[in-house]
Amino acid sequence: MTDICRITLGRDEPFDLDATLGCGQAFRWEKTGDGWWHGIAGGRAVRIRQDGSLLSFTGADESFVRRHLALDLDLPGILASVDRDPVVHAAIDRCLGLRLLRQEPFETLISYICATNANIPVIRKRVRLLAEGYGRPLPGGGHAFPTAEELASSTECSLREGCVMGYRAPYVCRTAAICVDDPGWAERTAELPYEEAREELLRFPGVGPKAADCILLFAFQKYEAFPVDVWIRRIMRRSYLPHLREEGAMTAKEYREIRDFAWGHFGRYAGWAQEYLYCVRDGA
Repeated sequence: MTDICRITLGRDEPFDLDATLGCGQAFRWEKTGDGWWHGIAGGRAVRIRQDGSLLSFTGADESFVRRHLALDLDLPGILASVDRDPVVHAAIDRCLGLRLLRQEPFETLISYICATNANIPVIRKRVRLLAEGYGRPLPGGGHAFPTAEELASSTECSLREGCVMGYRAPYVCRTAAICVDDPGWAERTAELPYEEAREELLRFPGVGPKAADCILLFAFQKYEAFPVDVWIRRIMRRSYLPHLREEGAMTAKEYREIRDFAWGHFGRYAGWAQEYLYCVRDGA
């Protein structure tokens, strides 16, 4: 039996494993009836559960778990900086302990191409099929997410049919090929300021403004990124920008207006406010 490692969280380390892994920011985690979350992260098959202040886990060492779950960040300080109004305050109160995962750039890039115009169960299925079809098997079970080289060897037909990609199949193939030809893309993006990093991501086929902001937020820790989907648009219209249209396709102008408001209102950690608001989207 694999040895179980443990972390005891301090009072100044609020953390909610269920909110963090279940809020939709990552697609390779599932919770079983015994209270354990099973997932693939950083090429590792990880099991983890929370009992109060105690985290128990297998498949990774403490340093990886702390970094992946962002336990090294001053969450109380981050939340204090975005707690600017009753709406976000209620979201923080309800989801206290939610943290933004530090995710691998290529996997996040491809996952959010898979995520366009899809719900979370479908996205999870696509990502799982990609891993099973092209990734290497892991000792602890499951498959690692495929590398750019492994995905670049796929065909549009195999992705469209075997991984239920639909129109996204050519985007995945072409994006993987670009990453193979430009192996330094992630390191370069990480070093750029937000706006330039965003433009860097928008060059990939299938990556639009919302996907680019998700990738920047979850893979590059550009915490000013404020992804705007239909749920966030509804929340912003209801609580902050009542003049926004209720329905219809979001225009580039509307997206920028919402993002610019979020920057001015929530500050440099606007992306954390976004995730807490998204966590309570069922009330939107």
